[in-house]
Amino acid sequence: MNLIATIARYLLGLAMLVFGANKFFNFMPAPELPEAAGSFMGALAESGYIFPSLGVVYILAGILLVLNKAVPFALILLVPVSFNIVAFHLAYNPEGILFAAVVAVLNILLIYTNWDRFKSLFE
Repeated sequence: MNLIATIARYLLGLAMLVFGANKFFNFMPAPELPEAAGSFMGALAESGYIFPSLGVVYILAGILLVLNKAVPFALILLVPVSFNIVAFHLAYNPEGILFAAVVAVLNILLIYTNWDRFKSLFE
């Protein structure tokens, strides 16, 4: 399981670094979205702070995962991110659920493999 967890940690960390950097530098074009999804994303963009805030969280978590530092903290940061990515795709864009599911599964797998470091939160 250790090799699988290491690969999962790197995959999730690199994905967060790439998508976090994209929040600031827009090097990947936004996919075509259904009307309701586009309206929702437009409203988030108009707030002016959501996407930069997400970018910071993605980059911070990605760096921590890739460097293998404060991994439980990074995973906890990504729980609401994973949840909202999945919820967005279930509600607005089911066709794009694959990446959302991969992020959520990697996050869950890594929480499971680090469970001994989370136990005290539930005592």
